[in-house]
Amino acid sequence: MANLARRRGDRSKNLVGFTIGDVHYAVDIHRVREIITPLEIVPITHAPPAVLGVSDHRGEVVPILDVRRRFGLPAVQPTRRTKWIVVELGQRLAGLVVDGVTDVFGAGQPDQRSVPQIGVGDAARGISAVYVYDGKLVFVLDVDRIAAVTEVIDLEAIDHLLEGGARE
Repeated sequence: MANLARRRGDRSKNLVGFTIGDVHYAVDIHRVREIITPLEIVPITHAPPAVLGVSDHRGEVVPILDVRRRFGLPAVQPTRRTKWIVVELGQRLAGLVVDGVTDVFGAGQPDQRSVPQIGVGDAARGISAVYVYDGKLVFVLDVDRIAAVTEVIDLEAIDHLLEGGARE
């Protein structure tokens, strides 16, 4: 995925695809900062169950959200295909743990399908659109809704603790 910056300029490529189990999902490419191999995670107390902890990524403390847990799915051991999609949430970042990144692709109106209501409240999947791509249904996630559980984390306090303790 090193070509992400080049592909981001191609307006026809507007989504970053990934899988959770056998289901295909995507996020808006303009919300993706980068796709990386998982880093070390520092667990934090009292975090929502879907938040695995935080990681020091390029000098910034980033909450790491397990999309499987967010959807109420069973945990699996990470594999070589497991990736983090680092997404922008306004002035903050979050890392989305996904089973594997598939590709960068474009989807338009002819490929769009109706959005199903899946779950209620915290169980809602936050699906903003559904497309057919390469013969498969792809569910586009609303990054803000999916990552909203990370907003309860005081990143400044954690950054201060990391600088004073774990980084020394």
